[in-house]
Amino acid sequence: MTKTEHFSDPPLLVLASLADGPKHGYAMIDEIEQLSGARLGPGTLYGAITRLEQQGLIEPLVVEERRQPYRLTAAGRRALRARLLAMRQVALAGLRKLEAK
Repeated sequence: MTKTEHFSDPPLLVLASLADGPKHGYAMIDEIEQLSGARLGPGTLYGAITRLEQQGLIEPLVVEERRQPYRLTAAGRRALRARLLAMRQVALAGLRKLEAK
């Protein structure tokens, strides 16, 4: 993807980043950029983290060396799976339509 074509849905990107285990904010920023091409600023990242935490989709862990790690909750894992499956369905349908033309 080019810089102008990156995918950016901060809450989804945070959930995807945490799918393989807990991370602190800086690690999420780096992984999200590698995953999607989007570089989230701290305000965007922590706004998404706050909303996800309020929704019970992620939870904070014990602070490690002044860094606050987060992890997916069971509800967060279910929500991420459902969202990714829905996205896959839309992507496949869109690709089929493009190929039909």
